[in-house]
Amino acid sequence: MTDYAWTINRRTFLASLTAMALMPAGKGLAAQMRAKPIPATGELLPCIGMGSWMTFNVSDGTGLRDLRIEVLRAFFNAGGGMVDSSPMYGDSEEVIGYCLGKLPDVSTLFSATKVWTPMQWHGKRQIDTSEQLWGEKRFDLLQIHNLLNWESHLETLLQYKADGRVRYIGVTTSHGRRHDELEHIMKTQPIDFIQLTYNMIDREAEQRLLPLAREKGLAVICNRPFQRGGLFDQFQSHPLPTWAAEIECANWAQFFLKFIVSHDAVSCAIPATSRVDHMRENMGAGLGILPDDAMRNRMIGYIEGL
Repeated sequence: MTDYAWTINRRTFLASLTAMALMPAGKGLAAQMRAKPIPATGELLPCIGMGSWMTFNVSDGTGLRDLRIEVLRAFFNAGGGMVDSSPMYGDSEEVIGYCLGKLPDVSTLFSATKVWTPMQWHGKRQIDTSEQLWGEKRFDLLQIHNLLNWESHLETLLQYKADGRVRYIGVTTSHGRRHDELEHIMKTQPIDFIQLTYNMIDREAEQRLLPLAREKGLAVICNRPFQRGGLFDQFQSHPLPTWAAEIECANWAQFFLKFIVSHDAVSCAIPATSRVDHMRENMGAGLGILPDDAMRNRMIGYIEGL
């Protein structure tokens, strides 16, 4: 076995062990981060990940990058796994790589980025650059950002997966756009993940896409879980319902996130933040009790009544 193969397999093995340890199983582990199986392999993925749109796009020399180290430290300390980014996000990939290099243990990292270009040759170059910026020899997940030239880029990703250069591949959408095209890809293409917008207000994905993902055995990443802060603007002036304590929600962030990750087709949500206190709140959504169907309906009813 080469040193390279051992590095990859060892990290995957450690991540799987950690995720297994974090999987709730009775009262003894009720305070641990929940993990869900990736349908393609059964590998466990912590249900709260981290997005990086805008929040990690900070310039050097301002001290802001060092603050992001603490955000990521809080993420990993709480049992986080997936960190999601894109070449579209300015300096975010560079900042993520900087932060990862400063942390003592990132063995549970599930690295996810995207290809975002109309040109196939440039997509290959983007992946090379992303590997260098992150300091990753192989990404856990490569995605085609917003379906941009997905036919050509999927050829590349399938070849990279066959060559062992990436573990999982997928496609993304956001803001509820291009759902018909996404549905076609889900039905016809050999992908492992989809990423889409799903939150307490934007629930269109419940109609066709989430059931289809379950049927096809696709992992689902949910972006814009807070509508880029819009849910807080709309609801945080209202009190949490007293019965939120039944699902161990201490704040609105946990209320919103627990709703998302309690859907049986959802693998993880990827809220973005630049603040340590908000990261800790977000990660708390992966602890304890998740709502059942009756509670989910109660949550929707409460939101719609405000």
